[in-house]
Amino acid sequence: MKHIFYNIGFTLSLVVGCHATLQENKVQPEFTSAPPPAPVATPIIKNDSSAYTNTVKDFFEKKLLNGRFNGGVLVAKGNEIIYEKYQGYEDLRTKKAVIDEATPMHVASVSKNFAAAAILKLSEENKLQITEPLTNFFPGFPYTDVNVEMLLSHRSGLPDYMHFLEKYWTDKNSYANNQDVLNAMINYQPKIEFKAGTRFEYSNTNFVLLALVIEKVTGLSYPEYMKKTFFEPLQMEDTYVASVADMPSVTPSFAANGRYWQTNFMDATYGDKNIYTTPRDLLKWSLAVSQGKVIRQSLVDSAFTPYSNEKKTVHNYGFGWRLLMLPNDKKVIYHNGKWHGTNASLAMLPEDNVTIIVIGNRYNSNIYNVSRASYNLFGDYIKIEPQRHYVAKKHYKRSSKRSVAKKKTTHKTYTSSAGRPVTKTAR
Repeated sequence: MKHIFYNIGFTLSLVVGCHATLQENKVQPEFTSAPPPAPVATPIIKNDSSAYTNTVKDFFEKKLLNGRFNGGVLVAKGNEIIYEKYQGYEDLRTKKAVIDEATPMHVASVSKNFAAAAILKLSEENKLQITEPLTNFFPGFPYTDVNVEMLLSHRSGLPDYMHFLEKYWTDKNSYANNQDVLNAMINYQPKIEFKAGTRFEYSNTNFVLLALVIEKVTGLSYPEYMKKTFFEPLQMEDTYVASVADMPSVTPSFAANGRYWQTNFMDATYGDKNIYTTPRDLLKWSLAVSQGKVIRQSLVDSAFTPYSNEKKTVHNYGFGWRLLMLPNDKKVIYHNGKWHGTNASLAMLPEDNVTIIVIGNRYNSNIYNVSRASYNLFGDYIKIEPQRHYVAKKHYKRSSKRSVAKKKTTHKTYTSSAGRPVTKTAR
């Protein structure tokens, strides 16, 4: 087993050595079906370094990799990868290319912390203030009491575009982009979910708008800005933001039964999703962010601060990051992602200096439960609540009615009349 070390500065280098929420009533939305029992994990003895590789390897291979997992797993202690494994195919239809350490896969809502870091960097450079109202960037924007900070922390009250856009997007054979979402909000003014700033509710609209703010301030497209500002300096060579032009060539995703998951008109929006990357690149990113190499440490701390404290729970949200604020004072900084058949999980355990990354492109809700249970390999995270699962069995039209009727927003996976899973959220 090779251990890989990262030398973290604003530029990272790779050397191979001798030896890898929130306070809310609706908890994790990334799942369908009933929750399986949480795997049991025994903490590793911290002074036994060899136990990390052996125990982590045994845990993931027994709990996740012995099933239909198609993707990559990486676990790191500090800068050192202690376990890394890839299995399956980039495209299950052809099975011509295996997934390896250089295969970019969609990480869905894990993309949100990238957009948040970009906003904070622009704030650090005095190019914007997070307290600025969105009307400063978008003339005619009808929600005048919403500011940038509310988008970062999902406290804007703006409805999720995945629930209202289909009503206004008539050509379902073409891709909608971020500007189309903004135009729909200006032209049709879908009803808010609650008064801005009064509570938390997860809405992908927030991060679609943040990407537009970045484009407005920098004069660059969001994919170009992210590449120039983050991906290239951090040597994230297998990472990019997918736009409309990339849709034919991205790594595809698949349903649990192996069926290709067809794209739809919402596939081309970014900020909320559409970063394609690898576990190794995500490790570079998470280490650089947490060590203050991307933005100054005070801004990192602000991103890792909980902002939704209306009700006491272990779940909270910072700026682009979910947080578990545990009773024993341990903290988990993480984000999960789901889009079509993609599942992704990135978690940092700061007290134990551990990063856990799992990405799969064949739908597998067990990714989240196993990732979360693995925290206990490194310390006392036993009181973490099991993730809850929600199922809805209607297609697009039901979701638009939900928005119009002002029902409480949920984030779900829908099943079409033909039995095909159709994801309506980027989680």
